[in-house]
Amino acid sequence: MREVWGAVGVQVSISEGIVKISFKNKYLYVFLGVCCIAAPVVAAEPQWPTRPVRVMVPFAPGGTTDVIARIIASKMTELSGQQWIVDNRPGAGGNIGTGIVANAAPDGQTVLVNSSAYVVNPGLYKSIPYDPYTSFIPLTNFAASPNLFSAHTSVTAKTLADVLKLAQADPKKFAFATPGIGTTPHLAVEMLRYAVKMDLNNIPYNGAGQSVGAHLSGQVNLACSALPTPAPHVKAGRLRGLAMASAKRHAAFPDVPTMAEAGYKDQESETLQGVYFPAGVPVAIVKKFHADLMKIGNMPDVRERVTGLGFDFVLSTPDEFMRQTRVEVEKWKRVVKNANVQVQ
Repeated sequence: MREVWGAVGVQVSISEGIVKISFKNKYLYVFLGVCCIAAPVVAAEPQWPTRPVRVMVPFAPGGTTDVIARIIASKMTELSGQQWIVDNRPGAGGNIGTGIVANAAPDGQTVLVNSSAYVVNPGLYKSIPYDPYTSFIPLTNFAASPNLFSAHTSVTAKTLADVLKLAQADPKKFAFATPGIGTTPHLAVEMLRYAVKMDLNNIPYNGAGQSVGAHLSGQVNLACSALPTPAPHVKAGRLRGLAMASAKRHAAFPDVPTMAEAGYKDQESETLQGVYFPAGVPVAIVKKFHADLMKIGNMPDVRERVTGLGFDFVLSTPDEFMRQTRVEVEKWKRVVKNANVQVQ
Protein backbone atom coordinates (compact mmCIF):
# COMPACT_ATOMS: atom_id res chain seq x y z
CA MET A 1 0.00 0.00 0.00
CA ARG A 2 1.23 3.49 -0.86
CA GLU A 3 0.09 6.64 1.01
CA VAL A 4 0.51 10.22 -0.14
CA TRP A 5 -0.45 13.36 1.82
CA GLY A 6 -1.10 16.33 -0.38
CA ALA A 7 -0.17 19.88 0.55
CA VAL A 8 -3.80 20.71 1.43
CA GLY A 9 -4.24 17.78 3.80
CA VAL A 10 -5.73 15.20 1.49
CA GLN A 11 -4.41 11.62 1.88
CA VAL A 12 -4.56 9.33 -1.11
CA SER A 13 -3.79 5.63 -0.48
CA ILE A 14 -3.64 2.93 -3.13
CA SER A 15 -3.91 -0.74 -2.19
CA GLU A 16 -4.56 -3.59 -4.59
CA GLY A 17 -5.92 -1.23 -7.19
CA ILE A 18 -8.34 0.50 -4.77
CA VAL A 19 -8.00 4.26 -4.22
CA LYS A 20 -8.98 5.66 -0.79
CA ILE A 21 -9.11 9.40 0.00
CA SER A 22 -8.86 10.78 3.58
CA PHE A 23 -8.93 14.35 4.93
CA LYS A 24 -6.86 15.86 7.76
CA ASN A 25 -8.92 19.06 7.71
CA LYS A 26 -12.60 18.57 8.57
CA TYR A 27 -13.50 21.98 7.11
CA LEU A 28 -12.05 20.96 3.79
CA TYR A 29 -14.18 17.83 3.97
CA VAL A 30 -17.33 19.86 4.56
CA PHE A 31 -16.42 22.30 1.76
CA LEU A 32 -15.89 19.54 -0.76
CA GLY A 33 -19.12 17.87 0.36
CA VAL A 34 -21.09 21.04 -0.25
CA CYS A 35 -19.54 21.35 -3.69
CA CYS A 36 -20.59 17.82 -4.52
CA ILE A 37 -24.14 18.49 -3.39
CA ALA A 38 -24.35 21.76 -5.32
CA ALA A 39 -22.90 20.32 -8.51
CA PRO A 40 -26.10 18.62 -9.74
CA VAL A 41 -28.04 21.89 -9.26
CA VAL A 42 -25.66 23.73 -11.57
CA ALA A 43 -25.77 20.91 -14.08
CA ALA A 44 -29.59 21.06 -14.16
CA GLU A 45 -29.60 24.53 -15.77
CA PRO A 46 -30.77 23.87 -19.35
CA GLN A 47 -28.56 24.87 -22.23
CA TRP A 48 -31.35 26.63 -24.08
CA PRO A 49 -31.83 28.00 -26.62
CA THR A 50 -29.03 26.46 -28.64
CA ARG A 51 -29.91 28.15 -31.95
CA PRO A 52 -32.32 30.79 -33.29
CA VAL A 53 -35.90 30.35 -32.02
CA ARG A 54 -38.94 30.53 -34.30
CA VAL A 55 -41.85 32.52 -32.84
CA MET A 56 -44.98 31.53 -34.71
CA VAL A 57 -47.77 34.10 -35.07
CA PRO A 58 -50.75 32.56 -36.90
CA PHE A 59 -51.93 35.96 -38.19
CA ALA A 60 -50.75 38.64 -40.59
CA PRO A 61 -48.10 41.18 -39.52
CA GLY A 62 -49.27 44.36 -37.83
CA GLY A 63 -52.04 43.00 -35.61
CA THR A 64 -51.92 43.10 -31.83
CA THR A 65 -50.79 39.47 -31.50
CA ASP A 66 -47.95 40.18 -33.91
CA VAL A 67 -46.95 43.27 -31.89
CA ILE A 68 -46.95 41.32 -28.61
CA ALA A 69 -44.91 38.52 -30.21
CA ARG A 70 -42.32 40.96 -31.51
CA ILE A 71 -41.95 42.58 -28.10
CA ILE A 72 -41.31 39.16 -26.53
CA ALA A 73 -38.98 38.09 -29.36
CA SER A 74 -36.91 41.29 -29.08
CA LYS A 75 -36.46 40.93 -25.33
CA MET A 76 -35.72 37.20 -25.51
CA THR A 77 -33.04 37.91 -28.11
CA GLU A 78 -31.40 40.20 -25.55
CA LEU A 79 -31.79 37.77 -22.64
CA SER A 80 -30.79 34.54 -24.39
CA GLY A 81 -28.09 35.68 -26.80
CA GLN A 82 -29.88 33.85 -29.62
CA GLN A 83 -32.06 35.37 -32.33
CA TRP A 84 -35.82 35.03 -31.84
CA ILE A 85 -37.46 35.33 -35.26
CA VAL A 86 -41.19 36.00 -35.75
CA ASP A 87 -42.80 33.81 -38.42
CA ASN A 88 -46.25 35.02 -39.58
CA ARG A 89 -48.44 32.21 -40.99
CA PRO A 90 -52.00 33.58 -41.36
CA GLY A 91 -54.92 31.51 -42.56
CA ALA A 92 -57.94 29.50 -41.39
CA GLY A 93 -58.54 31.76 -38.41
CA GLY A 94 -55.13 30.97 -36.96
CA ASN A 95 -55.32 27.22 -37.43
CA ILE A 96 -52.53 26.97 -40.02
CA GLY A 97 -49.78 28.49 -37.90
CA THR A 98 -51.05 26.82 -34.74
CA GLY A 99 -51.02 23.44 -36.45
CA ILE A 100 -47.42 23.93 -37.56
CA VAL A 101 -46.29 24.46 -33.97
CA ALA A 102 -48.39 21.54 -32.70
CA ASN A 103 -46.27 19.28 -34.92
CA ALA A 104 -42.92 20.96 -34.22
CA ALA A 105 -40.10 19.18 -32.39
CA PRO A 106 -40.51 19.56 -28.60
CA ASP A 107 -37.05 21.03 -28.09
CA GLY A 108 -38.02 24.56 -27.09
CA GLN A 109 -36.88 26.02 -30.40
CA THR A 110 -40.42 26.78 -31.63
CA VAL A 111 -42.87 29.00 -29.73
CA LEU A 112 -46.48 29.94 -30.46
CA VAL A 113 -47.99 33.34 -29.63
CA ASN A 114 -51.74 33.20 -30.23
CA SER A 115 -54.87 35.20 -29.51
CA SER A 116 -58.25 34.00 -28.24
CA ALA A 117 -58.54 32.09 -31.52
CA TYR A 118 -56.75 29.28 -29.66
CA VAL A 119 -59.73 28.80 -27.30
CA VAL A 120 -62.49 29.76 -29.76
CA ASN A 121 -61.55 27.57 -32.73
CA PRO A 122 -62.22 24.19 -31.06
CA GLY A 123 -65.92 25.08 -31.00
CA LEU A 124 -65.97 27.09 -34.21
CA TYR A 125 -64.43 24.65 -36.70
CA LYS A 126 -65.49 21.09 -37.43
CA SER A 127 -61.85 20.06 -37.48
CA ILE A 128 -58.70 21.77 -36.23
CA PRO A 129 -55.06 20.59 -36.35
CA TYR A 130 -54.53 20.64 -32.59
CA ASP A 131 -56.06 19.63 -29.28
CA PRO A 132 -56.25 22.67 -26.96
CA TYR A 133 -55.51 20.51 -23.92
CA THR A 134 -52.85 18.07 -25.10
CA SER A 135 -51.04 19.55 -28.12
CA PHE A 136 -49.39 22.40 -26.22
CA ILE A 137 -47.91 23.52 -22.94
CA PRO A 138 -49.68 26.82 -22.14
CA LEU A 139 -46.91 28.96 -20.62
CA THR A 140 -48.76 32.16 -19.79
CA ASN A 141 -51.58 34.46 -20.73
CA PHE A 142 -49.13 37.33 -21.23
CA ALA A 143 -51.71 40.10 -21.56
CA ALA A 144 -55.41 40.51 -22.28
CA SER A 145 -57.77 43.19 -23.47
CA PRO A 146 -61.53 43.45 -22.94
CA ASN A 147 -63.86 43.86 -25.88
CA LEU A 148 -65.52 47.26 -26.22
CA PHE A 149 -69.01 48.03 -27.49
CA SER A 150 -69.00 51.45 -29.14
CA ALA A 151 -71.19 53.80 -31.15
CA HIS A 152 -70.44 56.39 -33.79
CA THR A 153 -70.99 59.94 -32.53
CA SER A 154 -73.90 60.33 -34.98
CA VAL A 155 -75.91 57.88 -32.85
CA THR A 156 -78.03 59.92 -30.44
CA ALA A 157 -78.35 57.22 -27.77
CA LYS A 158 -75.74 57.47 -25.04
CA THR A 159 -76.09 54.07 -23.35
CA LEU A 160 -75.99 50.50 -24.60
CA ALA A 161 -79.57 49.92 -23.40
CA ASP A 162 -80.83 52.90 -25.40
CA VAL A 163 -78.83 51.81 -28.45
CA LEU A 164 -80.44 48.36 -28.31
CA LYS A 165 -83.89 49.97 -28.11
CA LEU A 166 -83.12 51.88 -31.30
CA ALA A 167 -81.80 48.74 -32.96
CA GLN A 168 -84.93 46.82 -31.99
CA ALA A 169 -87.18 49.54 -33.43
CA ASP A 170 -85.19 49.85 -36.67
CA PRO A 171 -82.96 46.77 -37.12
CA LYS A 172 -82.01 47.66 -40.71
CA LYS A 173 -80.45 50.93 -39.60
CA PHE A 174 -78.23 49.56 -36.86
CA ALA A 175 -75.47 46.97 -37.15
CA PHE A 176 -72.29 45.99 -35.34
CA ALA A 177 -68.96 45.99 -37.19
CA THR A 178 -66.69 43.19 -35.94
CA PRO A 179 -63.19 41.97 -36.93
CA GLY A 180 -64.46 38.75 -38.49
CA ILE A 181 -66.55 35.64 -37.96
CA GLY A 182 -65.40 33.68 -34.93
CA THR A 183 -63.41 36.48 -33.32
CA THR A 184 -64.25 37.18 -29.70
CA PRO A 185 -65.82 40.58 -30.59
CA HIS A 186 -68.13 38.84 -33.06
CA LEU A 187 -69.01 36.19 -30.49
CA ALA A 188 -69.51 38.90 -27.84
CA VAL A 189 -72.24 40.38 -30.06
CA GLU A 190 -73.74 36.91 -30.49
CA MET A 191 -73.60 36.34 -26.73
CA LEU A 192 -75.45 39.62 -26.16
CA ARG A 193 -77.98 38.80 -28.89
CA TYR A 194 -78.74 35.48 -27.20
CA ALA A 195 -79.08 37.17 -23.79
CA VAL A 196 -81.48 39.91 -24.93
CA LYS A 197 -83.39 37.64 -27.34
CA MET A 198 -83.30 40.00 -30.27
CA ASP A 199 -81.66 40.17 -33.66
CA LEU A 200 -78.44 42.16 -33.78
CA ASN A 201 -76.95 42.61 -37.21
CA ASN A 202 -73.29 41.77 -37.45
CA ILE A 203 -71.06 42.89 -40.31
CA PRO A 204 -67.78 40.93 -40.22
CA TYR A 205 -64.67 42.55 -41.65
CA ASN A 206 -61.21 41.20 -42.32
CA GLY A 207 -59.57 42.35 -39.12
CA ALA A 208 -59.99 45.04 -36.49
CA GLY A 209 -58.38 47.74 -38.62
CA GLN A 210 -61.04 47.41 -41.31
CA SER A 211 -63.97 47.08 -38.93
CA VAL A 212 -63.00 50.09 -36.82
CA GLY A 213 -62.22 52.05 -40.00
CA ALA A 214 -65.75 51.43 -41.28
CA HIS A 215 -67.13 52.32 -37.87
CA LEU A 216 -65.08 55.49 -37.67
CA SER A 217 -66.25 56.66 -41.09
CA GLY A 218 -69.88 56.12 -40.13
CA GLN A 219 -70.48 53.29 -42.61
CA VAL A 220 -71.44 51.12 -39.63
CA ASN A 221 -72.87 52.95 -36.64
CA LEU A 222 -72.06 50.34 -33.96
CA ALA A 223 -69.07 48.12 -33.32
CA CYS A 224 -67.53 45.59 -30.99
CA SER A 225 -63.77 45.13 -31.01
CA ALA A 226 -60.85 44.44 -28.73
CA LEU A 227 -59.94 47.67 -26.97
CA PRO A 228 -56.53 48.45 -28.55
CA THR A 229 -57.89 49.41 -31.99
CA PRO A 230 -60.76 51.78 -31.05
CA ALA A 231 -59.06 53.13 -27.90
CA PRO A 232 -57.40 56.21 -29.47
CA HIS A 233 -60.61 57.14 -31.27
CA VAL A 234 -62.67 56.87 -28.08
CA LYS A 235 -60.12 59.03 -26.27
CA ALA A 236 -60.28 61.60 -29.07
CA GLY A 237 -64.10 61.69 -28.96
CA ARG A 238 -64.56 60.31 -32.47
CA LEU A 239 -66.29 57.20 -31.10
CA ARG A 240 -68.38 56.72 -27.96
CA GLY A 241 -67.63 53.86 -25.60
CA LEU A 242 -70.89 52.19 -24.56
CA ALA A 243 -69.74 49.29 -22.40
CA MET A 244 -66.60 47.35 -21.60
CA ALA A 245 -66.90 43.55 -21.60
CA SER A 246 -64.79 43.22 -18.46
CA ALA A 247 -65.37 42.43 -14.80
CA LYS A 248 -64.32 45.92 -13.75
CA ARG A 249 -63.89 49.31 -15.40
CA HIS A 250 -60.74 49.83 -17.39
CA ALA A 251 -58.25 52.25 -15.85
CA ALA A 252 -57.81 54.10 -19.15
CA PHE A 253 -61.57 54.55 -19.59
CA PRO A 254 -63.08 55.09 -16.13
CA ASP A 255 -66.25 56.64 -17.57
CA VAL A 256 -67.14 53.60 -19.68
CA PRO A 257 -69.31 51.17 -17.65
CA THR A 258 -68.88 47.43 -17.63
CA MET A 259 -71.48 45.27 -19.33
CA ALA A 260 -72.90 44.33 -15.92
CA GLU A 261 -73.15 47.99 -14.95
CA ALA A 262 -74.89 48.66 -18.27
CA GLY A 263 -77.50 46.07 -17.29
CA TYR A 264 -76.17 42.92 -18.95
CA LYS A 265 -74.64 40.34 -16.61
CA ASP A 266 -72.32 37.47 -17.54
CA GLN A 267 -71.20 39.17 -20.76
CA GLU A 268 -67.48 39.36 -20.04
CA SER A 269 -65.20 38.64 -22.96
CA GLU A 270 -61.61 39.46 -23.71
CA THR A 271 -58.92 38.95 -26.29
CA LEU A 272 -56.02 37.12 -24.67
CA GLN A 273 -52.42 36.90 -25.86
CA GLY A 274 -51.09 33.47 -24.96
CA VAL A 275 -47.61 31.96 -25.23
CA TYR A 276 -47.26 28.21 -25.82
CA PHE A 277 -44.70 25.46 -26.31
CA PRO A 278 -45.55 22.30 -28.23
CA ALA A 279 -46.24 19.40 -25.87
CA GLY A 280 -43.21 17.46 -24.69
CA VAL A 281 -40.75 20.30 -24.13
CA PRO A 282 -38.55 19.43 -21.10
CA VAL A 283 -39.70 20.84 -17.77
CA ALA A 284 -36.41 22.66 -17.17
CA ILE A 285 -36.84 24.64 -20.41
CA VAL A 286 -40.49 25.38 -19.62
CA LYS A 287 -39.49 26.78 -16.22
CA LYS A 288 -36.69 28.85 -17.66
CA PHE A 289 -38.79 30.38 -20.43
CA HIS A 290 -41.66 31.11 -18.05
CA ALA A 291 -39.26 32.88 -15.70
CA ASP A 292 -37.94 34.92 -18.64
CA LEU A 293 -41.49 35.86 -19.66
CA MET A 294 -42.23 37.07 -16.14
CA LYS A 295 -39.02 39.12 -16.26
CA ILE A 296 -40.02 40.65 -19.60
CA GLY A 297 -43.54 41.41 -18.40
CA ASN A 298 -42.14 43.43 -15.52
CA MET A 299 -39.72 45.53 -17.57
CA PRO A 300 -40.82 49.20 -17.38
CA ASP A 301 -40.52 49.82 -21.14
CA VAL A 302 -42.51 46.68 -21.94
CA ARG A 303 -45.24 47.59 -19.45
CA GLU A 304 -45.51 51.07 -20.93
CA ARG A 305 -45.70 49.73 -24.48
CA VAL A 306 -48.22 46.95 -23.82
CA THR A 307 -50.55 48.99 -21.60
CA GLY A 308 -50.35 51.74 -24.20
CA LEU A 309 -51.85 49.27 -26.67
CA GLY A 310 -54.86 48.85 -24.38
CA PHE A 311 -53.82 45.57 -22.78
CA ASP A 312 -53.58 44.63 -19.12
CA PHE A 313 -50.82 42.28 -18.01
CA VAL A 314 -51.92 38.87 -16.75
CA LEU A 315 -48.62 36.94 -16.55
CA SER A 316 -50.24 33.73 -15.33
CA THR A 317 -48.49 30.51 -14.38
CA PRO A 318 -48.77 27.46 -16.68
CA ASP A 319 -51.27 25.85 -14.28
CA GLU A 320 -53.37 29.02 -14.10
CA PHE A 321 -53.32 29.38 -17.85
CA MET A 322 -54.37 25.77 -18.40
CA ARG A 323 -57.33 26.28 -16.03
CA GLN A 324 -58.29 29.43 -17.91
CA THR A 325 -57.96 27.59 -21.23
CA ARG A 326 -60.40 24.90 -20.11
CA VAL A 327 -62.93 27.49 -18.95
CA GLU A 328 -62.59 29.58 -22.12
CA VAL A 329 -62.85 26.64 -24.53
CA GLU A 330 -66.09 25.43 -22.95
CA LYS A 331 -67.50 28.96 -22.70
CA TRP A 332 -66.98 29.75 -26.38
CA LYS A 333 -68.28 26.34 -27.42
CA ARG A 334 -71.57 27.25 -25.72
CA VAL A 335 -71.66 30.69 -27.36
CA VAL A 336 -70.92 29.25 -30.81
CA LYS A 337 -73.61 26.60 -30.36
CA ASN A 338 -76.21 29.11 -29.18
CA ALA A 339 -75.37 31.44 -32.07
CA ASN A 340 -75.35 28.54 -34.56
CA VAL A 341 -72.04 29.75 -35.99
CA GLN A 342 -69.67 27.37 -37.73
CA VAL A 343 -66.81 27.71 -40.16
CA GLN A 344 -65.93 24.87 -42.51
